[in-house]
Amino acid sequence: MKILVLNCGSSSLKYQLIDMQDESVLAKGLCERIGIDGSKLTHKVPGKDDFELETAMPDHGVAVKLVFDALTDAGHGVVKSVDEIGAIGHRVLHAGKKITESIVVNQEVKDIIRECFDLGPLHNPANLLGIEACEKVVPGKPNVAVFDTTFGMTLPEKAFYYAIPTEYYEKYGIRRYGFHGTSHTFVSHETIKFGNLDPDKAKVIVCHLGNGASISASIGGKGVDTSMGLTPLEGLIMGTRSGDIDAAVVQFLANHEKLSVDEVLNILNKKSGVLGLSGVSSDFRDVGKAAQEGNHMAQVALDAFEYRVAKYIGSYVAAMNGVDAITFTAGVGENDKNARKRIVEQYLGFLGAKIDDQRNDVRGKAALISSDDSKVKIFMIPTNEELAIARDTLRLVEA
Repeated sequence: MKILVLNCGSSSLKYQLIDMQDESVLAKGLCERIGIDGSKLTHKVPGKDDFELETAMPDHGVAVKLVFDALTDAGHGVVKSVDEIGAIGHRVLHAGKKITESIVVNQEVKDIIRECFDLGPLHNPANLLGIEACEKVVPGKPNVAVFDTTFGMTLPEKAFYYAIPTEYYEKYGIRRYGFHGTSHTFVSHETIKFGNLDPDKAKVIVCHLGNGASISASIGGKGVDTSMGLTPLEGLIMGTRSGDIDAAVVQFLANHEKLSVDEVLNILNKKSGVLGLSGVSSDFRDVGKAAQEGNHMAQVALDAFEYRVAKYIGSYVAAMNGVDAITFTAGVGENDKNARKRIVEQYLGFLGAKIDDQRNDVRGKAALISSDDSKVKIFMIPTNEELAIARDTLRLVEA
């Protein structure tokens, strides 16, 4: 079966068509500037020149139709008709506490996605637009929602409850949900397989490090803790997000800068992190270059980021009473060998963790990067959220 995977943002739509027989990517692409002047589709097929189309995309419905047109085009398409596409898998950010696993979309599922708009205001509306656009363009085609919060739904109560009056959990579902869940699920299971670990008992810490960053702890592939919370703001320092911060900072800034709570949260979400600390950029590569050129605060931003990563790793070792493997993934985790080395060598010596420089000189493929005498296995495993979504979609439509 061929599965189309969609990830809809407020003004963008990423897609991949995957042949589940061998899990190969037949085509992938991006619609950008949806609803904005200068809309563009970029369509990529392995072994062929990229196809680009600049045309008006007033809404996601038009964008979805353009995607199906590109996939079925006689020149740059990869299927003869949409009938060859068995189902569509959608990345959806938030389902609150009402849906705990991937699910075939029906009206009830759409209603729940809509109810969670306030929990995922930037993502859920766009995710729902993508689903409804597919229902309109290819009616009758199965749609599956794969939620970013699913991984966190196995957390025990001691990990997901906040120490606030429980009435707020009961009324509004305020709790730790965690995000990057599809990535954490995929990478934790791949770590177990690649490392030949016990599938039921392996204690794995996954470091999803990029512009958005989070860390998870799992036992046997099931999440027991994760660094993001009710929203993606909690946890690690990120590209533009502050991560963990004293909640009183919100009140302090609101009072002293004459800002609303929403304005302060905009600062914490979009103007903080390594961007706010360094004053240079939210891109770790730019911040790294500035640090090499002697920018003190750029170096502080990188040091603080790596320090926070190490603190979470240490806390999750304690939470699980041990660890069998630590895996790095995502943009920084997969591509910055020096960051991996610094985190392990500066902070994880107490675990007997050691990096092998030759093994660590890798990107683009799964690899053991720890030395033979390391007491903890350390891996670099590329994440593949699209494949994870496709696998869940196939499982559900074939059930």
